[in-house]
Amino acid sequence: MSKFLKFHCDLDNFITDLTKKLEKNNKQVEILLKQENKSYANFVKPLEMMDEYLEHFFTPLSHLNAVNNSEKTQEVYTDSLPIITQYSTQLSQNINIYNAYKNILEKENDSLNYEQKRVLELNILHFELSGAHLDEKTKTRLQEINIKKSELSNNFSQNLLDATNAYEYIITDEEDLKGLPQSEIENAKFQDNGIIKYKFTLQMPSYIAYITYGKNREIREELYRAYVSRAPQNAQIIDELLRLRDEMSKLLGFDNYAEFSLATKMAQDKDSVVNFLEDLLDNATPQAKNELHELQTIAPYTLQSHDTSYYAEVLKKEHYDIDEEEYRPYFEQKNVVEGMFTFLNQLFNLTCKKVDEQLWHEKAYAYDVYENNILKARIYLDLEARESKRGGAWMHNWQAHCIDEQGEEQLASTFVVCNFPPSSKKNPSLLRHDDVVTLFHETGHTLHHILSKVNENEVSGVNGVEWDAVEFPSQFLENFAYEPKVLKIFAKHYKTNEIISDAMINKLVKSKNFLSAMGMLRQLEFSLFDFKLHTKVYQGAEVQNLLDTLREKTALIKPAKYNKFQNGFAHIFSGGYAAGYYSYKWAEVLSADVFYAVMDEGVFTSDTAKQYQNIILHKGGSKSMQELFHELMNRDADTKQLLRLNGIK
Repeated sequence: MSKFLKFHCDLDNFITDLTKKLEKNNKQVEILLKQENKSYANFVKPLEMMDEYLEHFFTPLSHLNAVNNSEKTQEVYTDSLPIITQYSTQLSQNINIYNAYKNILEKENDSLNYEQKRVLELNILHFELSGAHLDEKTKTRLQEINIKKSELSNNFSQNLLDATNAYEYIITDEEDLKGLPQSEIENAKFQDNGIIKYKFTLQMPSYIAYITYGKNREIREELYRAYVSRAPQNAQIIDELLRLRDEMSKLLGFDNYAEFSLATKMAQDKDSVVNFLEDLLDNATPQAKNELHELQTIAPYTLQSHDTSYYAEVLKKEHYDIDEEEYRPYFEQKNVVEGMFTFLNQLFNLTCKKVDEQLWHEKAYAYDVYENNILKARIYLDLEARESKRGGAWMHNWQAHCIDEQGEEQLASTFVVCNFPPSSKKNPSLLRHDDVVTLFHETGHTLHHILSKVNENEVSGVNGVEWDAVEFPSQFLENFAYEPKVLKIFAKHYKTNEIISDAMINKLVKSKNFLSAMGMLRQLEFSLFDFKLHTKVYQGAEVQNLLDTLREKTALIKPAKYNKFQNGFAHIFSGGYAAGYYSYKWAEVLSADVFYAVMDEGVFTSDTAKQYQNIILHKGGSKSMQELFHELMNRDADTKQLLRLNGIK
């Protein structure tokens, strides 16, 4: 059985090594194409594994650039992008491979299993979406577009990280710290020439702390303004990306990028996406207006965008007597991680054992995962915020479970990255409950990838899963972060070991859907903006105008003119969510439906939970999620469960 890869990235020789690897791959492709009788075993499998091994080599670089960003990682990553993009574009446009795949699917149809058929079907689709069947001039232009797109996306992300790191707000008057929890004050504290000062930044833990608790409204606005006006140079990148996406889509025979995007998703067409989002908007708006009205009654002035988090916290305390700060000692990071693993053991019979391995940062660590006492995978966790790490939270797959070309089993591995409050020698990392939810969410993605029993790596784990279904397992798991039985496992005071009280849990559960309709409207704004933005070519002021038009319905508080949210919308301009941000809500319908089935059966005694493990987690992307969901629930998903989950009537 193959061992896990050792994390290693030789930055000095990376470009040379990458070039050699790609040259070797290209020669291998030529040899494979010269074979007379091509079959799944002698043609598809070697190509499939070649792609997997390239992933093994390249992923550590992209990971380092995200979690230990430096001038060196930026330089190497930026230099590698055109090389890897040109290689993958050429491969995805190779008409000979495309024809061979079509022939093998036709010739071996009766002898292939469903995993192998899915590999071929998805590959044929991707070849067509890459323009393999088009003329040479068009293919060359598509190559140029892909290289340029990858460069622009990387620049967008880097501009955002640089802008986030460049800003700091220094407080010298302790009066301006009023309202802030002591732990946040300690985190912000530093000495400058013997004078104690307090630094707030645009890194999530720091920014959220002041915007939620800081009484000084002017400072809140200053931080908010800095946050929503970051990276103005990204506006030009957006224009260029939108032009390129549209040109690419038209070359491939689609009317626009939204149509191109839907070719690989569960949603049937543009209308079904827009109608789905607008239906949710209609359902959520009346409740959202009531929520805002209630928020406004406790504010001494007309609420602006930089006020809502602060007054939401005030109202939350008033309503539920809930104080985030009171909860944080119960969510010490390591306790939460260990407790979550205990919960997964009870739900899915998983055992996680810590591994002694030196990684890219002293705060990163690894666990081996056993399912029914059989070694399945390795998870790498890097959970604390730092300047060299890009914001947000994500799971990145490294190895996929499969049987390689020698018939050996390869085990899976993933990275889980978050930006939780940093620990120090003096202070542990104490999480907000939102952070706990985030950890469960990313672990849901992780389980989807690592528990795969699929033997073909291209449809194993999260590979091959439709983009609008990929959030289903993550959202399913995050819902348990509010479940009393689950909280009792790990929510214990880091000093006294006292388990969180029933009264505290009740408050937390009741507050779960606090202002949830306003939150729903915000997500629907992002989703509609993203999707409509890709239905034609919007440029310059038109981008802002589209957002402003949508906000007439979605934004109950009109954002300030300086709010250029789009310049920081990394999900769609440097992530994989272009014309697909709606996927969060689409998948939430599936996750809410299955979650309530498990809850109604008593969680740990749930038959649906076992079936979910066997069908959704074990089968990865080997079948369409539509098919797997039917196999699990024997029916279509019930959208009402999503409204129920959000407490919207």
